[in-house]
Amino acid sequence: MVVRSMESYLRKWCLVSVWVLLLGLGFKVKAEPQVPCYFIFGDSLVDNGNNNRLRSIARADYFPYGIDFGGPTGRFSNGKTTVDVLTELLGFDNYIPAYSTVSGQQILQGVNYASAAAGIREETGAQLGQRITFSGQVENYKNTVAAVVELLGDANTAADYLRRCIYSVGMGSNDYLNNYFMPQFYPTSRLYTPEQYADDLISRYREQLNALYNYGARKFALVGIGAIGCSPNALAQGSPDGTTCVERINSANRIFNSRLISMVQQLNNEHSDARFTYINAYGAFQDIIANPSAYGFTVTNTACCGIGRNGGQLTCLPGQPPCLNRDEYVFWDAFHPSAAANTVIAQRSYNAQRSSDVNPIDISQLAQL
Repeated sequence: MVVRSMESYLRKWCLVSVWVLLLGLGFKVKAEPQVPCYFIFGDSLVDNGNNNRLRSIARADYFPYGIDFGGPTGRFSNGKTTVDVLTELLGFDNYIPAYSTVSGQQILQGVNYASAAAGIREETGAQLGQRITFSGQVENYKNTVAAVVELLGDANTAADYLRRCIYSVGMGSNDYLNNYFMPQFYPTSRLYTPEQYADDLISRYREQLNALYNYGARKFALVGIGAIGCSPNALAQGSPDGTTCVERINSANRIFNSRLISMVQQLNNEHSDARFTYINAYGAFQDIIANPSAYGFTVTNTACCGIGRNGGQLTCLPGQPPCLNRDEYVFWDAFHPSAAANTVIAQRSYNAQRSSDVNPIDISQLAQL
């Protein structure tokens, strides 16, 4: 009896040892993502290749873009964008594919519709060439929904699936950068006060959000405009000392963001079966610029890759060698944050460090609803 018990014990001990060894070698149980899919709408801050096939100046499918991502992909960064980091935090194994390249079953994990130079207004960014406006991105999403219905078998099953997904929207930056504050191309600054312009943008924004809602979206993360007046481009053109942010631009951005917060509150009241939240990218940026050393940054006013004053005259030139200490720069090029700054903003969006980071909930809480 004792011998049999000892043999049984040894067999169990060996099996346990084998499992421990396998786990140590990386044979881990695959965890499911926190939401079944993630749909992304936006501009160059989160474009991951949709503009690569367009006749546009607003493209990043060349070196040194992607230098820390294994090569250029169309991302306007040296590495990851905020949505790449959020995709990881949400537990996805792969980054969300661009609409221009997605096919088949891939759409079930979500799609990135973002397009560099795109705006809420249809004309925004036109001087740069082709781009997919916010309304165009919503139309592309409607095509995706039709494909999801076909893959899942019927509309009810698709609706149940889509209501559990997260929809992030980051629109409006270009409506200022490549419209309102570009009077040589657009008349908007002569036609609207900053308050009137923000009201116009929010009205158009709401229309597109309601279209997304009507096509199954229920969990919305709306990203506010960052401090555009602190970008190397703005500093190069409008800062007397090359360091002080341009207040007339940031003031207009804050007006838009305050309207966006109000819209979030209104939409939450109007749609009891949906949840909208505001992501305070402006505040996160201001924190980084005010306390760079707390986040590991040493350079806040100059692009890692650019030319002219503050490196802010143009985006990276093809083949241009960027700075070597990229993680110490807040800005990668004249307009876009570095991958290191994107990581900070994404982490604070997902898991708020301060109550002011989000309104009313962060993305980790949104995922759990």
